[in-house]
Amino acid sequence: MSNTQGERHPFLDDLNADAELTSSVLRGSLIGRDEIKLAVNTVGTFYASQTPTFLQSVGSKLFLEYEAVLTNGEKLNAVVVVDHNPDGSVPRVSVRMSPLGAVLSLAANLREALYGQLSENLFL
Repeated sequence: MSNTQGERHPFLDDLNADAELTSSVLRGSLIGRDEIKLAVNTVGTFYASQTPTFLQSVGSKLFLEYEAVLTNGEKLNAVVVVDHNPDGSVPRVSVRMSPLGAVLSLAANLREALYGQLSENLFL
């Protein structure tokens, strides 16, 4: 989810230094606040539009759903699950996306944009 100027992001602002991100567009887990911010902000550049459709906390988890249109015109749906510690910090984020065609397009764009900045083993 992109950050609107002046508003807190649903999870980026509260990531632990050693937070973990898993996602449909990555082969493995991404570890570390700075790396996660880089990846999430880069993914946002491939969205022509993004519309939140659901946001609710249940216990220590935040659930966020959104629809997006990629810059190539493909439509994407995503479900984000954010784990919170009692102090409000975020140790884990899971992002699941569909349909597969849009996921693969997004993954290819991410690989191209971040090649050399993140481990090559992370990319599809």
